[in-house]
Amino acid sequence: MALHTLLTRHGFEVSTAATGGQAAAILRAFDPPTLALVDWLMPEMTGLELCRTIRAQPSENYIYFIVITGRDSTDDLSEAFAAGADDFIRKPLETVELLARLNVGRRILELEQRLAARVAEVQSALERVQALERLLPICMYCKRVRKDPLSWQELDVYIHLQTGTDFSHGICPDCMTAVEIGARVGLRP
Repeated sequence: MALHTLLTRHGFEVSTAATGGQAAAILRAFDPPTLALVDWLMPEMTGLELCRTIRAQPSENYIYFIVITGRDSTDDLSEAFAAGADDFIRKPLETVELLARLNVGRRILELEQRLAARVAEVQSALERVQALERLLPICMYCKRVRKDPLSWQELDVYIHLQTGTDFSHGICPDCMTAVEIGARVGLRP
């Protein structure tokens, strides 16, 4: 309760769980917390088992895990990081250290969210560029396609080079009628 009060007073929105199973349910919820402060030893599921369980599931939101423990060996630290913990705090907790580590986690999560937003912007820009690349510069009169700024090629040659498609040529009924009418009045196609 003292930890809940301390964190609330420092601007954290706090959800509590008495067991590892309850913590897992909270972290699997629709809109889970993104910062988890978990004890190594909890009923039903240890903090490390909780880390492994959550990390094994695909999620759009990253959860930053800080493991609290009375253990203090280098092997314990290594084991916590191998389980998916992002940070590790030894008991007894020092308020200043706890708040500092929580704020570091908060900043890392904010950076990750900003990075994800930038990646989405870049992907959107790439899609727009690819859409522009799909535009085909074609002459409105002769229907040739611009190969580069100084040369043009026939549409059927361009499509063949791009897709391997070959064409057979013919005249549609509308064009045939136009050619026949043009021939009667002395025009050449």
